[in-house]
Amino acid sequence: MAALLLLLLFLFLFASSALSQDSLIGVNIGTEVTNMPSPTQVVTLLKAQNINRVRLYDADRSMLLAFAHTGIQVIISVPNDQLLGISQSNATAANWVTRNVAAYYPATNITAIAVGSEVLTSLANAASVLVSALKYIQAALITANLDRQIKVSTPHSSTIILDSFPPSQAFFNKTWDPVIVPLLKFLQSTGSPLMLNVYPYFDYIQSNGVIPLDYALFQPLQANKEAVDANTLLHYTNVFDAIVDAAYFAMSYLNFTNIPILVTESGWPSKGDGSEHDASVENANTYNSNLIQHVINKTGTPKHPGTAVTTYIYELYNEDTRPGPVSEKNWGLFFTNGTPVYTLRLAGAGAILANDTTNQTFCIAKEKVDKKMLQAALDWACGPGKVDCSALMQGESCYEPDDVVAHSTYAFNSYYQKMGKASGSCDFKGVATVTTTDPSRGTCVFPGSAKSNQTLRNTTTALAPSANSTTSGCIPQYYHASFADLTLLSLLLIIALVFL
Repeated sequence: MAALLLLLLFLFLFASSALSQDSLIGVNIGTEVTNMPSPTQVVTLLKAQNINRVRLYDADRSMLLAFAHTGIQVIISVPNDQLLGISQSNATAANWVTRNVAAYYPATNITAIAVGSEVLTSLANAASVLVSALKYIQAALITANLDRQIKVSTPHSSTIILDSFPPSQAFFNKTWDPVIVPLLKFLQSTGSPLMLNVYPYFDYIQSNGVIPLDYALFQPLQANKEAVDANTLLHYTNVFDAIVDAAYFAMSYLNFTNIPILVTESGWPSKGDGSEHDASVENANTYNSNLIQHVINKTGTPKHPGTAVTTYIYELYNEDTRPGPVSEKNWGLFFTNGTPVYTLRLAGAGAILANDTTNQTFCIAKEKVDKKMLQAALDWACGPGKVDCSALMQGESCYEPDDVVAHSTYAFNSYYQKMGKASGSCDFKGVATVTTTDPSRGTCVFPGSAKSNQTLRNTTTALAPSANSTTSGCIPQYYHASFADLTLLSLLLIIALVFL
């Protein structure tokens, strides 16, 4: 009996760990694309990337049919141009739910309906009908006996929050109180989340240098550079957490303290025009990799540590036909042919969004960097980093060419592969970068190459120095159990001990 209970305990921990990672990150699927992949191709990509949450900006029939029996959780949307009709007629709302929800559920796992998008800030003349539309959709779900399975909310721009720092002093734009207060009452009564679009990129750009780039990108900060809320003494190491907590505090200012937050959009553009210097592949990769790690680790926010904030990355594909600056067309993780725009640095984060479709990434030394810095990083890798550098010895396969760039590339990549390609393990104080080109040459076969039969395990405790730290650039990943997980775990342990 005790053995059975211990087996169940092990299975519980394994399942909890998997669910805690894979159920927290989703992606938005925009369709302003020249050659939009077919719904079947979209689903194939999602499944290959282990993405089990998506948000659609409509309720497209072919897409909903493609999601049937996949288990992927789907948020569908009422477009802004349909708000007025739904808000004025219960019959119109009922018809919408019949056609777009009941016709597909439960085969298609619809979990929420986003009614409109950023209505208060982008369609102000429709603000007065927003709550009515929510209520009519909710009433239609109740009639269809789907209200317990499917939540109803509406995504907001974070700009509805004023004075977002310090977070403890944040409040909603009082102009919208006639809408915000009844909206929050609705969300509280239905157990629905506040949907929020969180874009540190725009906060950083609009701050005119006040917000440091590293603070926006989740990069490590020295303790004296962390932002501290003087009222709560909470330390903020990134813009994302500060915005989310600002929303929590703004709700509490109106006496709503038990409404969860769901981040419906967050991301960073990978390309911009001449004036958008910080819209780059490197910054987009850094932001999204760090954001995903932050979310799946269930880090929570300083106000609610350990409380996971489910987050949807904006977006799956680059939408090349979107109007506006170049950056508006380059938020995607993938091109429409299914290849990644960049390779997310997510080793150690489970299978979720492991968007290196070839699984062939390598760490190489950057060109045109200080040779002394390269030598110091090489010495660290082959010393404290515990990399096997024997192949670089004279007469060995990787000795030639005998220069610091070539030798550093081998050592950096060996460390990167040994650490499981973990985020931050290819930095070495800024002299290394990730590439998809195999640097192997002749008989010098690099670890991680398809030419190599060597298996490198993600072990050792030595950490590569990053650009912002004198010690480490890679943070070990741990499983963070929720309160419910710990409660069940404790119960199972007690039962096991009784029967031992």
